[in-house]
Amino acid sequence: MERHIVALGGSFPGDHPPIDGFLLGLTGRERPRVCFLGTATGDAPDRIVRFYAAYARRSEASHLELFGVPSRGIRDQLLEQDLIWVGGGNTASMLAVWRAHAVDEALREAWERGTVLAGSSAGAICWFEAGVTDSFGPELAAMRCLGLLPGSACPHYDSEENRRPAFRRLVSSGELPPGLAADDGAGLRFVGTELAEVVTAVPGARGYRVDANGERPLPGRELA
Repeated sequence: MERHIVALGGSFPGDHPPIDGFLLGLTGRERPRVCFLGTATGDAPDRIVRFYAAYARRSEASHLELFGVPSRGIRDQLLEQDLIWVGGGNTASMLAVWRAHAVDEALREAWERGTVLAGSSAGAICWFEAGVTDSFGPELAAMRCLGLLPGSACPHYDSEENRRPAFRRLVSSGELPPGLAADDGAGLRFVGTELAEVVTAVPGARGYRVDANGERPLPGRELA
C-alpha cells in the first residue's frame, strides 16, 4: 500500500485548483472522504468555509474541530478518511492540541493505513522531524515536529523574505537537520518516507534540497 504525504510550501483549498485536483486524485477514489483540520488557526470559521467551498462538490467533505467539545470520536473520524488536509497557522499550538487529543497518533495510524496526508505551511512542516517556524514570535526558529518524514522543512521559501536565510542558517548551524523547502504553489510529494516528486501550480515555483553546503533546486512537474 502506498503512503502519500504532500507538503505544500504555501496554498489553501481553492487557492490553486490544480493542487486540489492532484490531492483528490491521489486517493484513487471518484468521490473521496476528505477531512480538514484547522487547528493551527483555532478552527477559524472562515477557513472551514473556504475548505467546503473548494471540496464539497467533489468529495465527502468534513472537518474536525478540537476547540470546544469534539462532536464524535476523533480517531474514528480520522481513520475513515481518504485525504486529510491540514491548514496553516501556529505550528507549536497545533501540535500541542493534537497531542492533548491523541490526534498525532491517529494521523500516523491513518497514514500507515493509506490515507493521504497533506497540508500547507504549518500543515507542511508538521510531518517532518523538524521545521522552521514563527510560532514563537517574529524571529524564525527551529522546532521539533511529528517525525513521520525524515529531515527538516521550510514553507513560503519565495514569498517571505526571511524564510530562505533563516532556514539556511539553521541548517548550516546544525540547529535543524538537512531538509527540503518549497515555494508557494509548490508541493513535495512523498511515497512512504521518500521524496517522489515536486509538483507545481505556479509557473517558476520550485522545491529545494538544503544542507550545510547550501541549496539545490529540484526539478518540478507543473500540474495542469
